[in-house]
Amino acid sequence: MTETARPTLADVAARAGVSASTASLAFSGSGPVSDATKQKVHAAAAELGYAGPDPRAQSLRRGRSGIVGVVLEERVRAAFLDPVKIQMLDGITEGIGSLGAGLLLLTDTGEAGGHAVGIESAPVDAVVLVGCSPRLGQSVEVLRRRGIPAVAIEGDAGDGIPKISIDNREATRRGAEYLRELGHADVQVVTLPFDPARTRGPLTPELEHGSASDTASERLAGARDVFPHVTGRVAGASSIEEGLEAGRALLADPARRPTAVIAQSDLLAAGVIQAADELGIAVPAELSVLGFDGIRVDGLQHDLTTLVQPSVAKGRAAGEAVVSLLAGDSPRSVCFTSVLHVGDTTAPPRA
Repeated sequence: MTETARPTLADVAARAGVSASTASLAFSGSGPVSDATKQKVHAAAAELGYAGPDPRAQSLRRGRSGIVGVVLEERVRAAFLDPVKIQMLDGITEGIGSLGAGLLLLTDTGEAGGHAVGIESAPVDAVVLVGCSPRLGQSVEVLRRRGIPAVAIEGDAGDGIPKISIDNREATRRGAEYLRELGHADVQVVTLPFDPARTRGPLTPELEHGSASDTASERLAGARDVFPHVTGRVAGASSIEEGLEAGRALLADPARRPTAVIAQSDLLAAGVIQAADELGIAVPAELSVLGFDGIRVDGLQHDLTTLVQPSVAKGRAAGEAVVSLLAGDSPRSVCFTSVLHVGDTTAPPRA
């Protein structure tokens, strides 16, 4: 061995005066090696500066990479600005704790190269599809071709893929019923994207009928269970900026201004409230706003009325389903229940 060469297990074995297989067992702790021999091997390793067997080689022997992929529907920077995504990632980390695996974040933005490079080539043992992505079906198709097990948080990914979801339609219906009880009849919505292109603009029948997002469709259906003819705007993402743009469009004309807005995320709701502030519209005296998620939005001075979902628990359930899949089991899908939190952004409409 030269002075610059990286020491190997064989070098350690030679220094300790044992066979390579004995040295390997001393490091793994899985074989009948005496404490004295273990100490001799570890002492030799310390002298040579040997850190232990290469984990990549161990992974190859196991036939696994030791990595669980997490597919985000937007750029990582945008995802980290969304507290819901952070909470889900925390939950996933907890759920896969027993695997000793790492997380690899992959982005599915729909941009050139952004999808194929990640999902089609990433060295992962399993994948969690996070978010209300209209591109879910395309991601699932790639993973099926690769034979990689997957779990979907939101969205129906088809047979064999566990779904971790919430009561999107029922929760939105409860929120809409609360607005109706307050006396609102003129209600509009700001939705999550419906199509893979994340088309923003007026809510049209074409976008609805061509929807690739179960989450957006189910939340819209819940609003329409109470307000059958509700319309509104489609946002390009779940963000304050998208909510601001949609809110400006909905509130610009006083003659057509709704008395309440149902936003399909708290970030969108915060953007609508910001648009109301710009136009001098008082919330909730002149406009009620309902969100969905139950997160703390930085900069929002209101206690938002919203449907609170258990984001950490959803992530944890997805992580646990990954563990079960990799063990050869067939985990069941799980559906969580959201809770209506009444804050200070809703009130009876002004007479």
